[in-house]
Amino acid sequence: MVDYDALKARVQELAEREWDWAAIEARYRKMAAEGIPRKTLTPEEALANREQILDRVQRRAEEYNFFARNCAKGTALALLEEFGLGNLEIIQALSPFPGFGGTGWMCGGVTGSLIALGLYFGSIDVMNYEAVRAAVQAARKFMPRFQETVGSVLCPELQEKVIFDRYMNPAASPENMAAFAAAKGFEKCSLLPGIGARIAAEIILDSIIEGKK
Repeated sequence: MVDYDALKARVQELAEREWDWAAIEARYRKMAAEGIPRKTLTPEEALANREQILDRVQRRAEEYNFFARNCAKGTALALLEEFGLGNLEIIQALSPFPGFGGTGWMCGGVTGSLIALGLYFGSIDVMNYEAVRAAVQAARKFMPRFQETVGSVLCPELQEKVIFDRYMNPAASPENMAAFAAAKGFEKCSLLPGIGARIAAEIILDSIIEGKK
């Protein structure tokens, strides 16, 4: 059962957070200049550091959402950085994905997570059907966990039930976007990239610990 009171309390914490913009920007600029460092975790490292990794990826997804003003980018960037995946062109490609192209459909915390899971479990070989299967299985684990945690995967429902008590539809007009920003939408909506990235990271870490990747 979704704990809406706890979620709304977390939203308020994010609204009141003092964001270290300079530190977030410096971390991002380093990645932009040097690329995303490659990483490989052993099962032992993944198990020993699991909670630390989950806390870090959640925090950084929140920060990158606030910094990038884009929930899909923020979610994916935290996961790509944590697990050494992909490159910033992938983040560029996620530019239209908040609210699934601004349509009010899929939350960027979902789409950004699915991109990262595809990078981790998938393959550049389009005939590697086993990798496709693994990526789809990871997605099928992710989707219900996200929905069970926050109550929906849809942007309007999440804004109404969790973030604002109404759908602000920021992509509809400059006036709506201004109202969204004034209501601390970029701060508050960081909840969803944080939760999405944490769930995706759990799936990745569990696969490492179980020796399946």
